[in-house]
Amino acid sequence: MFRTPSGRRAILGLAAAAALTLSMGACGSESDDSSSSGAPAPSASADTSLADKVPADIKSVGKLVIGTDSSYAPNEFLDSDGKTVIGFDVDLFNAVAQKLGLTTEWQSATFGDIIPGVSSDKYAVGVSSFTINKDRLKEVNMISYFSAGTQWAAKKGASINPDDVCGKKIAVQATTVQVDDITARSKKCTDAGKAKITIDQYQKQSDATNAVNTGKDEAMLADSPITAYAVKQTGGKLELVGDIYDSAPYGYVVAKDQTEFAGVIGDAVKALIADGTYKQILDKWGVTAGAVTTAEVNPAV
Repeated sequence: MFRTPSGRRAILGLAAAAALTLSMGACGSESDDSSSSGAPAPSASADTSLADKVPADIKSVGKLVIGTDSSYAPNEFLDSDGKTVIGFDVDLFNAVAQKLGLTTEWQSATFGDIIPGVSSDKYAVGVSSFTINKDRLKEVNMISYFSAGTQWAAKKGASINPDDVCGKKIAVQATTVQVDDITARSKKCTDAGKAKITIDQYQKQSDATNAVNTGKDEAMLADSPITAYAVKQTGGKLELVGDIYDSAPYGYVVAKDQTEFAGVIGDAVKALIADGTYKQILDKWGVTAGAVTTAEVNPAV
């Protein structure tokens, strides 16, 4: 489902969905290139009242460098050119930046390196399906914008019960909330005198998906929109298993000393919800089930 002190992600671009082993290069892209192979991304008009609230140091630069783990379709992933970062998260945050009169530069990174990168000013913002949790809130400011849960998947026809996977091989992306989830399940197995779960951790969700698709692992768990998209893109080779559980908000990440900027980002999200752009973007990517009605800075979790 989501990530831990670091949580979340799935497979590749629409044009390369069949090639699950596609390499995800660590490249960046400008927001102008961030359209999917389908409909163009809805755009947002700058809101002067919001742009005026952007801190002077950020406004003077005019561009936000964004850290993202681009292996987590449909949220953030590489297009068929192997370098342009696209996805639901990309379209939505580009619209946030447009509201604030700013541009974006997306830089691919290892998921676990993004929050430290924000804290060290390498990135102005982290946008990578980060689940808001208490551990992260100790390190950074987070602005809620979406809600997701954990969902399992396995080979079509496989006999997998998420509540009884003792002795099985399970794939999961490293440094995600799902690692904590499956580790706790394994402990329950061993406490009950049963075989432990073999937990195969992958740096990219695309690799975890591929491990199940090829039969190396028996099942996987990830954030619900990611798992659903992965299943769809495998052409029926994988199927969803069980219900979505542990729903929680995703949050944009900004440095701990950027509380004012966090508030402005939250206001921009609210404006996109109010003018309908938010729903248009979620509809485009088929993730409307995770829509929220407002944005909050550092919500209680």
